Amino acid sequence: MPALVCVARIGAAHGVRGAVKLWTFTEDPFAVRHYGPLLSKDGKRQFEIAQLREAKDHLVATFKGVATRDEAERLNGIELYVARDKLPATDDDEYYHTDLIGLAAVTADGEPLGRVLAIHNFGAGDIIEIAPLRGTTMLLPFTNAVVPEVDLAGGRVVIELPQEVDGEERSPSRPGLVRNSRTGGRDP
Repeated sequence: MPALVCVARIGAAHGVRGAVKLWTFTEDPFAVRHYGPLLSKDGKRQFEIAQLREAKDHLVATFKGVATRDEAERLNGIELYVARDKLPATDDDEYYHTDLIGLAAVTADGEPLGRVLAIHNFGAGDIIEIAPLRGTTMLLPFTNAVVPEVDLAGGRVVIELPQEVDGEERSPSRPGLVRNSRTGGRDP
């Protein structure tokens, strides 16, 4: 089975005619209707969007073959995936999270730091989470200053560790949290 990327999550039933709340993880929320059938995580179930409309902080969707509230309620919590190769190509300096997760993290000198565990965004920009070879997880701003190079073909990201965190010297044995308040992150 090809690599799958999560593009949406089904929420609670909406109304009595089989509609559900839908939270999308795409830059354009309506892009999910252009990928063809969406798959469950195990790839065994397919969901085809029949109708899609905008609501306050989510979308409202109906799927072909789902006509009642009871059927819609059984879908609550299902994550929807598409094959990675169905996603559009990225521009320079744009990356899908799935392409970054698992890459080796190294310093500019080539010293191993660990692996990319996740990319987060809590509202102030993207944060790259590094699982180090030893010690606690590092959370760093995903900016050009901290991540000057992403080498997908080589399977690595280069990390420039900040020397100060909130005015204090950085301890190599205790990397701590770096807040992404000094510069903006880049869109994945």
